[in-house]
Amino acid sequence: MIGQLQQDGFAAATLCEVLEVQRSCYYAWRRGSQSRRAREDAELKPLIREIFWEHKRRYGARRISRELSSHEKCCGVGRVARLLGEMELKAIQPKSFRPRTTDSRHRLGYSPNLLLASPSPSGINKMWVGDITYIPVENGHFLYLAMLLDLYSRRIVGWELRDHMKESLVLAALRSAIVLRGPGADLLHHTDRGGQYAGREYRRVLQRAGMLQSMSRADSCYDNAFMESCFGTIKTELEMACYESAVEARQEIGQYIRYYNTRRRHSALGYSTPEQFEASGGPRGDTR
Repeated sequence: MIGQLQQDGFAAATLCEVLEVQRSCYYAWRRGSQSRRAREDAELKPLIREIFWEHKRRYGARRISRELSSHEKCCGVGRVARLLGEMELKAIQPKSFRPRTTDSRHRLGYSPNLLLASPSPSGINKMWVGDITYIPVENGHFLYLAMLLDLYSRRIVGWELRDHMKESLVLAALRSAIVLRGPGADLLHHTDRGGQYAGREYRRVLQRAGMLQSMSRADSCYDNAFMESCFGTIKTELEMACYESAVEARQEIGQYIRYYNTRRRHSALGYSTPEQFEASGGPRGDTR
């Protein structure tokens, strides 16, 4: 650009000042010489490009810098990022991974959705809803939280946290809820269509307790919106990011559930806590 403007009669010194270019650099460029850093950049670019495409765009500046170091080519992350930008090379951006907690592709059988035609519960231990959510821990690992909620009072009546989503996870939550609440027969137990809830032992426990099993319809996330909302509240209010360990996660979640049941006021309960609402048996708006 400076060379072209010089041809139009502009002084090189003036152009360098306006464009904030050092005159020495401009004249060095005119002489065909390059700075040491520019020469190094020119040598690094083909190496960076080779590594970038060798790893099929999966490597960004940090990994490429490490790869260069392994080949005894010292190049900082910032410099690699700059050179990638100059070459217009952009690595694939990882998408946040949300593990599936429902696998309805099983052959264990499904139960009908009894929740749809049922009136709002008139007291405790009439309707329980359950689900599983994931809890992130360090190093890209996950724990899984299974919960059961009494739909009348919005009280969490059973929960379990483990590093897997096997049937034993939801069984532990169910058994703890039965011990705590001692429900009578004909309690409606509603979950999604996950294979954990369709397992032989889980169904056997429900049958022994006289519970009626209900499952969401296929591909209908709204059929279990109560639990989705509850999990959303827990993760938001805990400002859940990533726990250092399972011990820390269990401790914090346990403390929060006690708070949720005994101290947190719910708008659906007329701003009573679940504990207060159960004690008073007070009326509130329809839960649906």
